[in-house]
Amino acid sequence: MLDLGYVRQHLDEIEKMLANRGNALDLGPFREIDGERRKLIHATEQKKAEQNKANETMARLNQAAHAPGKAAELGMSAADAAQQRDALRAELKAASEEIKRNDERIAELDERLKQFLLVIPNMPHASVPVGHGAEDNREVRRWGTPPTFDFTPKPHWEIGEACGILDFDAAVKIAASRFAVYKSWGARLERAIANFFLDVHTAPEPKGHGYTEILPPFIVNTASLTGVGQLPKFAADMFHLEGTDLWLTPTAEVELTSLHRDETLDAAELPLKVCAWTACFRSEAGAAGKDTRGIKRQHQFQKVEMFKFTRPEQSYDELELLVGNAEAVLQKLGLHHRTMLLCTGDMGFASSKTYDVEVWLPSSREFMEISSCSNTEAFQARRSGIRFKQKGGGKSEYVHTLNGSGLAVGRTWIAVVENYQQADGSIVIPEALRPYMGIDRIPAKA
Repeated sequence: MLDLGYVRQHLDEIEKMLANRGNALDLGPFREIDGERRKLIHATEQKKAEQNKANETMARLNQAAHAPGKAAELGMSAADAAQQRDALRAELKAASEEIKRNDERIAELDERLKQFLLVIPNMPHASVPVGHGAEDNREVRRWGTPPTFDFTPKPHWEIGEACGILDFDAAVKIAASRFAVYKSWGARLERAIANFFLDVHTAPEPKGHGYTEILPPFIVNTASLTGVGQLPKFAADMFHLEGTDLWLTPTAEVELTSLHRDETLDAAELPLKVCAWTACFRSEAGAAGKDTRGIKRQHQFQKVEMFKFTRPEQSYDELELLVGNAEAVLQKLGLHHRTMLLCTGDMGFASSKTYDVEVWLPSSREFMEISSCSNTEAFQARRSGIRFKQKGGGKSEYVHTLNGSGLAVGRTWIAVVENYQQADGSIVIPEALRPYMGIDRIPAKA
């Protein structure tokens, strides 16, 4: 959430930002609500000042009504003072009722402004290119080369079903389409990838990346989702548990942000680095007919999430390190990939700057997003009430929060299966995963 004062003072910049993001949000209602609120506050303050003066007059008239000498000082009789006092009392009562109504209306307008702020996206960093969509993203680097085959490489769903490690029919019986059942070595591979990621990310630096592992709930409340920016905008993309305030988590970013919701952190602890493996659940409401084959876009998938709480001045250096952590695990797996800086029109709602790491898929000869690493600056921290303070006092500030997939486990499964497929239908296991698998090759189904 952007600061209310900032929005008021930079409405023209906000409108330009919305246009650059391709966001059709109309700021007209904000202007109307804020204008009415300001006028009402000014009128109410004047009314309260008049009421204070009237109360002073009321006190003098009340004294005069009971003391002829005091009345004489005011040039009136005690009876006249009593009459004026009673008339003023009626005016004060009416004024009090008006002030009460105004205060209630101001509170209502404050809440409407807050709700409006919740649907304004974050301001992009100055280094983010302006663009409309993926075609305007900028490649910043790539690693490795695509594998070569002396046969036509198959897509992961054909390989998985042929090897007996992926079963979509069983998933439909159990749940619905856009779910999958991993079997035998396929299930072992999913688990091996997740454990490999966690071991690399949690190992102490410099051997590993120095994150603290968290195992959070996979069900989250509305406050947690609102704090990261998932609600109210993306309600249709998630699964709500009927009759409760709970939702299935769409990403561990939600839980990791909320670890410190409404807390003030010690500046000496920053950057605070945590990671988590969780299942994630998405309705894919806006993805009808998109990537319907295989496991690329599922209602349920597993992901290892990296997350940082940082001081503002260090957050962009920490973003580069975060992206490097995502790239490192792909390099350990020997997977060709590229890193893209997203343009304004392709960034997420809460992000100020985002890099996508994309892995090569030989079957379609294209890159697939496997990690999205973002700096949200103070956007989530302001919504979630997360601050930091230097020891010895001083004013507290909002932390900056960063998040990134490290990596999406199912999509890594796809990349391993496709890039390491063999002509005989078997799948070679990358060396980094062999200690977790106990084999060096998944055999073709007999």
